Amino acid sequence: MFQSANTRDFDWAMLFVVLAICGLGVLQIFSATHDSALWQGSWWKQVIFIAAGILLMWIVTQIDYHVMMLRIYPVYIASVLLLAAVLVIGKTAWGSTRWIVLHKGINLQVSEFAKIVIILMVARFLTEMKTDVLEIGDLLKLGALIAVPMALIAKEPDLGTALTYLPILAIGVVLAGLRWKYWLAIGIVALIVVPIVFANLQPYQKGRIVSFLDPERDPRGDGYQLIQSKIAVGAGGTWGKGITQGTQTQLRFLPVPHTDFIFSAFAEEHGFVGVVFVLILYFVLLMQVVQDAQTAPDRAGMYICMGVAALLLFHILVNVGMVVGRMPVTGIPLPLMSYGGSSIWSTFLMLGLANSVRVRRFVN
Repeated sequence: MFQSANTRDFDWAMLFVVLAICGLGVLQIFSATHDSALWQGSWWKQVIFIAAGILLMWIVTQIDYHVMMLRIYPVYIASVLLLAAVLVIGKTAWGSTRWIVLHKGINLQVSEFAKIVIILMVARFLTEMKTDVLEIGDLLKLGALIAVPMALIAKEPDLGTALTYLPILAIGVVLAGLRWKYWLAIGIVALIVVPIVFANLQPYQKGRIVSFLDPERDPRGDGYQLIQSKIAVGAGGTWGKGITQGTQTQLRFLPVPHTDFIFSAFAEEHGFVGVVFVLILYFVLLMQVVQDAQTAPDRAGMYICMGVAALLLFHILVNVGMVVGRMPVTGIPLPLMSYGGSSIWSTFLMLGLANSVRVRRFVN
């Protein structure tokens, strides 16, 4: 199971970019929480989360991804059972039941780690296909496997995290190949299903969508977060106001500036130049993962790396789009920057998967 990987083949460039993003995240968490009695010291916890994440990334790199794929179905069943357990014994906060308490002050968000299971499960399913293109029967089976955990996560309710499973499915379907008539059928089904899903959303979820379209409709309620976020982003100007100097962030007009809206806080204090620099780092990271997919020794490795890339891209686009008013407000964190152990660890585990593929690209 464990095979010592050549340290020369490890993607050190990726690790450097990852640590740069994490460092900027820690700096912004410190700035956003340094005078808050509730969250003071969060930056130090984030450093610990990152250190543990690097260790997890290294451990996963040492494991042959083929071995992980062989055992993925029992792990998938276990993850579904854990997601069901969250609904029964999970910790409730801010109206959602998303966490299992491991120890005092340490909570595990199972849905974050289930993403890794889905990436491996999709890779195995598509690799074992007996046809050159994805047929409707295979698509329905794969869709059902992903729909089960998505439904459990949506029940928490955490629709934002549930939607992050779709890019993994989408990139797998695109790479595997799907006949145009099936794409047409999917489009028709989506047109029918979307209004039904909207009608059954929680009131606060509907409010977020409505406020995204017209935040001024309820500036003190559903539209408050988006309005304050856009003010913070605009206030940053070219160079930003400086660390601990952002008025929207420091005066607490900006909600949760160390988690969901960390990019807004960063934009206010580091300006347009800082934002461009971070986005370049994310672009380089994504290109590193895509390159690992291109040099993968087999289709399984390619599916894994592209699944990781699709998921990271979705997180980045939705979070950044959210803070500038181009996406509805969701609880999707910004990878490697937002505060939180579960998010950090799951991201490092995914990058470990990509490196597991990379270091074995010359293995026969």
